[in-house]
Amino acid sequence: MQTRFTLRQLEYFISVAKTGSIAAASRVLNISSPSISTALTQLEDELGTALFVRQRAHGLSLTEPGRTLAVQAETILSEVTELTRLAGNVSDAVQGPLRLGCLVTFAQIVVPDLRRSFEAFYPAVTLSQSELTQPEIFTALRRADIDLSLTYAIDVPNDLEFHPIKTLPPFVMLAPDHPLSQYENLTIADLTNHAMVLLDLPLSSDYFLSFFNAAVEKPLVAERTKDMAVARSLVANGFGYSIVNFRPVGTIAPDGKPLVFIPLKSNVPPIPIGVLSAKGAMKRRACATFLQHCIKKMTP
Repeated sequence: MQTRFTLRQLEYFISVAKTGSIAAASRVLNISSPSISTALTQLEDELGTALFVRQRAHGLSLTEPGRTLAVQAETILSEVTELTRLAGNVSDAVQGPLRLGCLVTFAQIVVPDLRRSFEAFYPAVTLSQSELTQPEIFTALRRADIDLSLTYAIDVPNDLEFHPIKTLPPFVMLAPDHPLSQYENLTIADLTNHAMVLLDLPLSSDYFLSFFNAAVEKPLVAERTKDMAVARSLVANGFGYSIVNFRPVGTIAPDGKPLVFIPLKSNVPPIPIGVLSAKGAMKRRACATFLQHCIKKMTP
């Protein structure tokens, strides 16, 4: 049968063993005597043996099992103290592995530079990356497969924490010879009669289609792809327009053809981009430092 007892019970037990009485241990620990007495009774019941001989005139004396347990309990408490100290050192140091996820739609644009610059400042950190969809990010954080993830604030569940960095307004991505490419700004009404290339990823596609929720005409989705690079090449080759939030640094599709990006005027608010984490992850200094590094690199 598995024995269950708490570190606090062991702490009370050791204090009583050293002071010789519950009253003295109560003064040392600043804990009420009944609380200590209850803890000792529970510990004895769990172990199935008496740990003290209770003598009215001489206080409490350890039994033979009690003496054996006292030696082991002091070792355990000492090791716990050292483990706590080591954990504190790790949490305060910018070091160790840091597993970063990133939404697949813009990972190629931001992650390599963030990794290289962060590791240059903090060489004791080993940063790895994973490109994931939004639902995959949620699952990976919950399973502790990743520590943090760069992503949009799209349907973020309550058990995770989103740390915003900046907001990204939408753009319409077009080929230079597209009929709409000469506009300074575009609206949803301008787009409804033109073919659309939809980035068809979980949650992301819902967001891009939400621009048309209030429109009379629905989008003419001519092409669907799960790869942002493919979407850019499809647009550059005249298969339609696409809506994006994260503009690449250059305006060239992967196949070498040019692209045009025109601001989209819409009632849909700009989408926040930031770092998503499990609750409490920012207590680790490496995680908090990486967030600050992202803010510094990604904001003007």
